[in-house]
Amino acid sequence: MIKYKLFQKTPNSHYIFIDLHIDGIKSDTLELQLPAWRPGRYELGNFAKNIKRVDAFDQKGNTLEYTKTTKDCWVVNTKGASEVKITYSYYANELNAGACFADDTQMYVNPVHLCMYVPDRMNEEHILELDILDTYKIACQLKAKGKTLTAKSFDELADSPFIASVGIQTDFYEVNGIKFYLHFNGECKPDFAKIKKHFSAFTKTEIDFWNGFPVDEYHFLFQVLPFKFYHGVEHQKSTVIVLGPGYNLNEGKTYEDLLGVSSHELFHCWNVKFIRPQEMLPYDFTKENYARTGYVYEGFTTYYGDVMLRTSGVFNDEQYFETLEERLNKHFHNYGRFNLSVAQSSWETWLDGYAIGAPYRKTSIYDEGNLIAFMLDILILKNTQNKKSLKDVCRVLFNEFGKKNKGYSEQDIIKLCEDASGISLKDFFKKFVYGTEDFEPQLKECFEYVGLEMQKRKNNHLSESSFGFKVAEQAHLTKVTLVAPDSPAWKAGISVGDEIMSINSCDIKNDLNNWLQHFKSNEVVLNVSSNGKVKTVSLRSENGKTYFDDHKIVFKDQISSEQKINYDKWLLEN
Repeated sequence: MIKYKLFQKTPNSHYIFIDLHIDGIKSDTLELQLPAWRPGRYELGNFAKNIKRVDAFDQKGNTLEYTKTTKDCWVVNTKGASEVKITYSYYANELNAGACFADDTQMYVNPVHLCMYVPDRMNEEHILELDILDTYKIACQLKAKGKTLTAKSFDELADSPFIASVGIQTDFYEVNGIKFYLHFNGECKPDFAKIKKHFSAFTKTEIDFWNGFPVDEYHFLFQVLPFKFYHGVEHQKSTVIVLGPGYNLNEGKTYEDLLGVSSHELFHCWNVKFIRPQEMLPYDFTKENYARTGYVYEGFTTYYGDVMLRTSGVFNDEQYFETLEERLNKHFHNYGRFNLSVAQSSWETWLDGYAIGAPYRKTSIYDEGNLIAFMLDILILKNTQNKKSLKDVCRVLFNEFGKKNKGYSEQDIIKLCEDASGISLKDFFKKFVYGTEDFEPQLKECFEYVGLEMQKRKNNHLSESSFGFKVAEQAHLTKVTLVAPDSPAWKAGISVGDEIMSINSCDIKNDLNNWLQHFKSNEVVLNVSSNGKVKTVSLRSENGKTYFDDHKIVFKDQISSEQKINYDKWLLEN
């Protein structure tokens, strides 16, 4: 038996204490491994940095010695003991969709962070006993009996986050006889009738897309914060989604974010939780699981997470176009697309995938992957007279790989896309997946096929459009986040990380672009703090040349009947 008891001593210290009981030991040493990363985030998490203290005891309470052999592996000298108790504490003070957080209001845990495992006993049953208040409710995908959760293996345990809190609000909806639970924790008043209507619609569309659902129930775990936030992490039978502000949950952009991230994470139930690259089947929790197919497991999911909202009627054309425009702008504003391909960038996520990192270094498996999925979808439609689409590729991946617990290779993806389209896609993959070819001509051709036009429009932010630099404004600080190569800002010596202090002798207080609009001048003088030194910088725009253009998707003025059919086949009948 492998059993964990989780409890708190001083809740506001944010420490969770763990008593790990292991019996049936038959060797002189016991290896304990803590995961180094969590699936869904392709970088090392090094969770051992949050472990405060580890002690080991035999069944009589005698102290056992251990040696730490790596940053997150402990080897205990059992001295012949058949049972061992390991005690340690974990600092849980990060509230996002993939972390752990504990205080006097809740215990929120992603077990992959803090549950040590025995490498040669991962397939045994693992039990979580929660020492929590009787008033707490528990939201989790695991089989529960009172305060005890049971997983059939460590892999299931690692993939099963839970929230224990007194304030959880729960409802559910059913699609095809399957229950989908909605758990909201945090200050909010969810409009369950509205939410269930929209969630039922995109859930049914996704199940129809795949021709079935791979698990017997599903849980949406929402952590709602009082400020703007957006993050989601996929699991096989659940997802954790953190967003805010709670007072705006049922309307506007926050509600659209709720729909968007939920559709995306549900699509992951098939794509990456069952359909995985061969490099991640099984997961190796001890090190990087390098793969060059991030454009499939994240890009395809990003693409279809949005498409499913339009196909189901939850989003209208305008709302869907806005999501696609966001991806287009991120792509065209990222000069790293000229440096590393999306396949190379997939590999490199393990190094700096979720940090700002070095500017212009790499691209995004989410943004570029989304656009690659769109272009492949249209290419397959176009070359099969709309008889097949990227959906057919996805279904084969699920039936031949996901259901059979078989990992796909890079060549499998290329072959499946070629089989569906009936043409060679060697050049496509060479240019756009493994190369740094400009997407724009191919994108325009794809939009033309469905009667749409991609337009470039001048960015309303003059700092970006006229002078070529982006800023982030917070707490009265205006920090430069990106500078376009060869732009006026670039030539004037403005760097990422610089703070813009004033413009034409007027202080900046989170209103740089308001002042730029006020002066409406081709030349401005900025006071800039750079690496602790203040300097004066003169910027002059260059003959109407613009940077960081906005990209808009609009219907063409004249759409042929054939283009209308193509559009419907692409977006409305997926």
